Amino acid sequence: MGGTSSARDARLILDALRKVVLGQEAATREVLVCLLARGHVLLEGVPGTAKTLLVRALALALNVRFARIQFTPDLMPADITGIALLTGTHEFTFRPGPLFADLVLADEINRAPAKTQAALLEAMQERTVTVDGTSHPLSRVFTVFATQNPIEFEGTYPLPEAELDRFMIKALVGYPAAPVEQGILTRYVEGFEADRPDTYGVGPVTDGDGLERIRQAVDAVRVEPRITGYITAIVRATRAAASLTLGASPRAGVSLLKAARAAAVLEDRDYVIPDDVKALASAVLRHRINVAPELELEGVTADQALKTILEKTEAPTA
Repeated sequence: MGGTSSARDARLILDALRKVVLGQEAATREVLVCLLARGHVLLEGVPGTAKTLLVRALALALNVRFARIQFTPDLMPADITGIALLTGTHEFTFRPGPLFADLVLADEINRAPAKTQAALLEAMQERTVTVDGTSHPLSRVFTVFATQNPIEFEGTYPLPEAELDRFMIKALVGYPAAPVEQGILTRYVEGFEADRPDTYGVGPVTDGDGLERIRQAVDAVRVEPRITGYITAIVRATRAAASLTLGASPRAGVSLLKAARAAAVLEDRDYVIPDDVKALASAVLRHRINVAPELELEGVTADQALKTILEKTEAPTA
């Protein structure tokens, strides 16, 4: 592929992910778009659907540090942020926690108590960690990939709406199709092991500096008033929809704008088109809206409600 080096690197990262994670096309693309747009990702799917694999492969392609934190009911904020330790010289030194990595997988975020969730969300927003009144900056690549199970188990603490709004996208990782599932088994026969990254066959495509260059290209993507008008119309329609009891916030519109810019770079364009917005609307909005309880009982999902809104919202023409 020709075009800019940023677009080429972005495509190479996507290709590397697709080699490792089979059959999760939409989620893989959405996760990369979110990373390029400097956003954090919420991954929803039952255990064993390659959520960890996706983030590990991404860390390999970017040649950055990966950390996985297993969220549990007894996990305390200091367990993730780090602590100040008293040394032999009677001085306090900071021992950083697992948040001081580049790509952080917060596994089963809804199992941790609210205090620990809040510590993670503060780090996501501020990109710094404050311990005993001292601020410690996190890596510029720092991105959180939080996973949650779609089925509410006993002992889970669902994320409040205000906290869900901090995630740029919510990617759904479902069960693969039959041929894909057989393909996964074939790879294991050939020596692939999910817990051994050296078997992935993924080498560094770029590094933290390269990612920063792609992100700068994303920031430079042109967005015309007709596109910002379209994004505004979609977001505002979620607030007026009878099918929803909670619509999307202004932050949702900003997230959709940023994600659409990243999608344009992936397509080697320096401008956003309505299809960029349309393709990402569900991923950006599905966790920010609430379906009316009576419709939820009838099996209406957030994605179905959004599909109806998108169909009714007129897209700008060239």
